[in-house]
Amino acid sequence: MGILNKVFDLNKRELKRLDKLAAKIDAIASETERLTDEQLREKTEEFKARYQKGETLDDLLVEAFAVVREGARRVLGLYPYHVQLMGGISLHEGNISEMKTGEGKTLTATMPVYLNALSGKGVHVITVNEYLASRDATEMGQLYEFLGLTVGLNLNSMDKDEKQAAYACDITYGTNNEFGFDYLRDNMVLYKEQKVQRPLYFAVIDEVDSILIDEARTPLIISGSAQKSTVLYMQANAFVRTLAKDVDYTYDEKTKAVMLTEEGISKSEKAFGIENLFDISHVTLNHHINQALKAIVTMHLDVDYVVQDGEIVIVDQFTGRLMKGRRYSEGLHQAIEAKEGVEIQNESMTMATITFQNYFRMYEKLSGMTGTAKTEEEEFRNIYNMNVIVIPTNRPIARDDRADLIYASMEGKFRAVVEDIAERHQKGQPVLVGTVAIETSELISRLLLKKGVRHNVLNAKNHAREAEIIAEAGYAGAVTIATNMAGRGTDIKLGEGVKELGGLAVIGTERHESRRIDNQLRGRSGRQGDPGITQFYLSMEDELMRRFGSDNMKAMMQKLGMDDTQPIQSKMVSRAVESAQKRVEGNNFDARKQLLQYDDVLRQQREIIYTQRDEVLESENLREIVQNMILRSIQRHVEVNAPGHMDEEEWNLKGIIDFAHANLLGEGDVTVEDLRGKDQEEIVEFIFAKCKEHYDEKEQLLSPEQMREFEKVVTLRAVDSKWIDHIDAMDQLRQGIHLRAYGQTDPLREYQHEGLAMFEAMVESIEDEAAMYILKAEIRNNLERQEVAQGHAVNPKEDGEAVKKKPKLNKENVGRNDPCPCGSGKKYKNCHGAGK
Repeated sequence: MGILNKVFDLNKRELKRLDKLAAKIDAIASETERLTDEQLREKTEEFKARYQKGETLDDLLVEAFAVVREGARRVLGLYPYHVQLMGGISLHEGNISEMKTGEGKTLTATMPVYLNALSGKGVHVITVNEYLASRDATEMGQLYEFLGLTVGLNLNSMDKDEKQAAYACDITYGTNNEFGFDYLRDNMVLYKEQKVQRPLYFAVIDEVDSILIDEARTPLIISGSAQKSTVLYMQANAFVRTLAKDVDYTYDEKTKAVMLTEEGISKSEKAFGIENLFDISHVTLNHHINQALKAIVTMHLDVDYVVQDGEIVIVDQFTGRLMKGRRYSEGLHQAIEAKEGVEIQNESMTMATITFQNYFRMYEKLSGMTGTAKTEEEEFRNIYNMNVIVIPTNRPIARDDRADLIYASMEGKFRAVVEDIAERHQKGQPVLVGTVAIETSELISRLLLKKGVRHNVLNAKNHAREAEIIAEAGYAGAVTIATNMAGRGTDIKLGEGVKELGGLAVIGTERHESRRIDNQLRGRSGRQGDPGITQFYLSMEDELMRRFGSDNMKAMMQKLGMDDTQPIQSKMVSRAVESAQKRVEGNNFDARKQLLQYDDVLRQQREIIYTQRDEVLESENLREIVQNMILRSIQRHVEVNAPGHMDEEEWNLKGIIDFAHANLLGEGDVTVEDLRGKDQEEIVEFIFAKCKEHYDEKEQLLSPEQMREFEKVVTLRAVDSKWIDHIDAMDQLRQGIHLRAYGQTDPLREYQHEGLAMFEAMVESIEDEAAMYILKAEIRNNLERQEVAQGHAVNPKEDGEAVKKKPKLNKENVGRNDPCPCGSGKKYKNCHGAGK
């Protein structure tokens, strides 16, 4: 209890401090009110000037908040409450403001956004979908523009110039996916002018739990396609359909693990005409059979995915939205395509990737708001260094949250739900029904149609009308069935006479595996002190109950002779449900933490490569960088062939000569005699001096601009092609590394260790390739930086936009005995073609 008290005290202390600051803003409200529109607008320039002269944003906070508050009254007709001021200060300080639904989060954010925009470094306001981003940019944009700030909207459909303009504004609205992908794309550009983002300064994330927690298990990926045969997917699918459950394979519902039995393995070997399925040469086949099993047994149509326009579209399990452009990895998506008989698309290779955790941790300051964050406070503090501050409501909550009703079977539960809806509908009370899956919403819809109850269904299949349906959900007689997103970010306002009927009734048809999502559904009712009622209906056959030991509960209900018409309303069962939810939340936290630990390995590497890439793009002259690459390449190969610990007689001087001729110099430029009697360092210096001469000769043949551009083309191509291969290799390593646990080793440590070795090898191969092309490649007059591969964004909920990718060096085909195109008069094989 002591610890709990401390936590609550911390929140109390924070609220006391915020309350005092908010009181100072209140104190200058009347003098701000006296300013004319013009004077109010001039305040922005005054604040900017004071900031430039050394005042901090904290110094300006009280006056700036007062100005925005007054501006909101004049432009939007809204005047932020005292509690909204407190929420805004908490956001400015880089925390999460937990504010209940209907408490005006959007308006609260305007104050810290305005204050931080005065720095001129750009503020990002991040929402869960483009509809909300557009809505907020338009509505709140009026206020910012009135106060003399610029507002941009960053959409998936925009081209480079439009995005640059959006990012150049003081305030930029957009979705988490789009900001993340822009960061990845910026690190794939061929010219620095093609970048769209500025350095990341301050972000305010709306629905912060959805973005930083629910979506944090899925990294952002830009991928190119890898050609693979689709026939094997078809064969594996056809074969798996012949297998019988519990005979040929086992399925564990709790872990969703599905595995072949001995019987199933024998059948596989017979069907594919092989002796041993686990032979090293059948790894691919084994993988395809397992993915086909997974697709058929564990992935369900209209729950995990839908078929739309001949494509498999994933359904987001948290929000019930369709996630277009997103694909399952490791061939599972292709296995589902084979299962549903749609066209099988090629597997892809990863070209750039980042987790939301690592993207958002790059901001200098991060803050967020939501109605439900307290349950995940530990995660916010550990991973993002943000505290959750629970802001009190403007008016006391008058909603009636009733204890769960538990039925023995699903059938009984749905009967009761429909009865309850019909009864409330009869007296005109609006009802919002929350479901976990699309299937359930369609089932309830069918039952209501039989009863003759008119209603709207809001699920991933029709979220185009989402805002409109939600806006009307509070009117008398309205019945709305919604998957768990329940119009996140849109407010349900009560229609005329509804308060007298008891406000909005929210009915949950089962508990979600996360308490937060249940709380969000509850929070749709009872906004701003309105009346309301919430009731969850559960059954012993619900997935959450099945997964977490409800067998004895079910037996108890049968013993008591309870039939389907009698629910039990028991605190014990509600506690059991809550502890099941806590366990699932704990598992999910571990999964995200693990993803982050693995991505941290890649993050360090990504930062090194992206920093070097920026250096290449920014530098006017790369000669020194390239010469260092050449020098390190020589040192490595000399060390291999003439190691210091070996007698000089045993050195492989011919190996050094072969390397030099193949990669750096013309034939005959260095001989074994040249190297005899020299120590290791002298050999390196001798070859390096020859390379520099060779470099100088190249410089003579070209204009300085051409030579500088040539260096960039070669270096970018080497960096990009090797980095893409490396990311893909790391991805493959990551997928197989967990098997190391069987050998009593820690997979994460192995991944860190091997990842570092692979990274070092990649850096060496970049240097070798750059050195070789700079000294050996043919330079043409029409040099152009080109993309190494075509990529596209994977994982946005909106369609992934094709992504520009990287440089490729073009070389003319010259015969070995033709005159060298460099004009030296020598044959190509003796000049620039040496060693090819």
